[in-house]
Amino acid sequence: MSEIRAIDDEALAEAAGIISDGGLVVIPTDTVYGIAGDPRNQRAIDRIYELKRRPRFKALQVLLADVDQIDGLGIELPAPLNRLAAQFMPGAFSPIAVAGEGCTLRTLAVDGTQGIRVPNSVLCLKVLRALGPLAASSANRSGDESAQSVYEAVEAFGDAVPLYLDGGSTPGHVSSTVVAADPHERDGIRILREGVIPQTTIRRALHMNGGGLGA
Repeated sequence: MSEIRAIDDEALAEAAGIISDGGLVVIPTDTVYGIAGDPRNQRAIDRIYELKRRPRFKALQVLLADVDQIDGLGIELPAPLNRLAAQFMPGAFSPIAVAGEGCTLRTLAVDGTQGIRVPNSVLCLKVLRALGPLAASSANRSGDESAQSVYEAVEAFGDAVPLYLDGGSTPGHVSSTVVAADPHERDGIRILREGVIPQTTIRRALHMNGGGLGA
């Protein structure tokens, strides 16, 4: 039987135990509720895809409490994404990190890259600090509306998820701007998806901070 719990130390300790055992929890983010698990556990990743009925070619993001956590995952942000991350994280900015030697993530794309994000939510960051980096996707079946309350997430997954962390209503889906490093581009980046942060703002920030990839 699944539980719905307010976010306190006891609930976070329970969630941490579930995650460490390869299970899943539902958490509030700065946009919608997400279904989340250990990004280094293949069973957890498979279960996210299974419960969501999500096509495997659609990658999962990894949510971080702080961009410095990428070091422990064996991934890195190539220049100039590292400089952009310092300016736009936390927030609606999703840079594409690159796997290094020894990376144990089970969420990597076939080209060895990984989208990351630091949510702009005090409550979500509290969860991430307690649970560690999480592989996450919106808490709904693929093709359905994203859950903006914990009860909508329960409707989607029921007892298949043991613990739902209730953070109240979320603002709703907001697209982040997804950016990859690309040495063939003039300023060293390629905008894969333009979201809340306009690409003009991203490119202007690069030039204000000393230019493109070669700086």
